[in-house]
Amino acid sequence: MQIWVDADACPSVIKDVLFRVADRLPIHVTLVANKLLRTPPSRFIHAIQVPAGFDVADNEIVRLANVGDLVITGDIPLAADVLEKGAHALNPRGEFYTQDNIQQMLRMRSFMEELRSSGVETGGPAAFSQADTRAFANQLDRFMARQARPKV
Repeated sequence: MQIWVDADACPSVIKDVLFRVADRLPIHVTLVANKLLRTPPSRFIHAIQVPAGFDVADNEIVRLANVGDLVITGDIPLAADVLEKGAHALNPRGEFYTQDNIQQMLRMRSFMEELRSSGVETGGPAAFSQADTRAFANQLDRFMARQARPKV
């Protein structure tokens, strides 16, 4: 299993959580972005820079992710694509995307895009908070503990 990070929009505090997990467990964490990323020195932490362009990083993550991998992203269409491949998807606020909720999330995203394109001011997401970081870290810890259990 490996962790893939949609790093262009991932908050720095979430990357820091992932860097600590990479060395503690150990597990490979790969950040994918269209800009150069600095990562701490670790044999478990890697960064891949892709060319700039619409969904280039997302497409690379989908291409590289395998069944059972974990993808960290706030991008709902990317989450849908990796779920279809058999990977897991977790957003930086600590919410898992699942087969049970992804279609509803895609529909809501589409609805909000329609509202915005018709001129309705929809606002944006709430500011990222320490509670979000804790929720993410807790979900990640629970997920990694489940993965570490022997399969019967």
